[in-house]
Amino acid sequence: MYRLDDLLYLMARLRDPDHGCPWDLKQNWASIVPHTLEEAYEVADAIEQGDFDQVRGELGDLLFQVVYYAQLAREEGRFDFEAVVDGITTKLVRRHPHVFPTGELHAPLDTPKLDETQVKNRWEEIKAQERAEKANAPEQLSLLDDVPLALPALSRAAKLQKRAATAGFDWPEALPVVEKIREELDEVLQAIASDNGTAIAEEVGDLLFSVVNLARHLKADPEHALRQANAKFERRFRYIEQALREQGQAMEDCSLQALDALWDQAKRLEKNTPACG
Repeated sequence: MYRLDDLLYLMARLRDPDHGCPWDLKQNWASIVPHTLEEAYEVADAIEQGDFDQVRGELGDLLFQVVYYAQLAREEGRFDFEAVVDGITTKLVRRHPHVFPTGELHAPLDTPKLDETQVKNRWEEIKAQERAEKANAPEQLSLLDDVPLALPALSRAAKLQKRAATAGFDWPEALPVVEKIREELDEVLQAIASDNGTAIAEEVGDLLFSVVNLARHLKADPEHALRQANAKFERRFRYIEQALREQGQAMEDCSLQALDALWDQAKRLEKNTPACG
């Protein structure tokens, strides 16, 4: 079987100035980013489908992205793959003092066990220390400093809220969040009445942010929940398309009521419940 060293060698060959691949030689940091994001989502999609043969392949594609960046960095004299491995290992040892109390990776496994809450609290303390060490101006340090801008908006909203909650800026339970959603929905309706496109977009954004907050309080990952909703919509819409093809009808020629009836059929089939009436 090929090993990691073989993959690193392959990457170097692809980028060889004289004998490499023309496409790979044209790539740079920015041009690879879209591929990295796509590969990460393909890993998530394979996991959601429970197709672990596909998971294995997609993880390889994602690993190749890391190898690609490391090759670019090595060519520019910035760092190499070994430095990436050293950096993540060092960080994880530092962030798990309950597992590595001496700060040594290969220390004896005789550390006391902590519960999940203690581990999370210690993790946040260590991350706060790391943020403080990175800050150029400590007086401007924020809890939100290392929440990546490139995260999908739903995931970033949840992470911002979670981070703020560590400082007590949060509702203690879900019901007040539901009331906030109702308030935000009323403001959307007011913006619609004003026919102000900018205000509508802003209020819809506030509504989405509040829904993310509710998902967080209910321990539902909003990104995952919406991906599942997308998949459900796609299944049901495809059912409507197939049903209409079998009936020799075009969707454009059907009334909304007829389409809704087929949608309800799709729902009943998914839930395996008999139609009423």
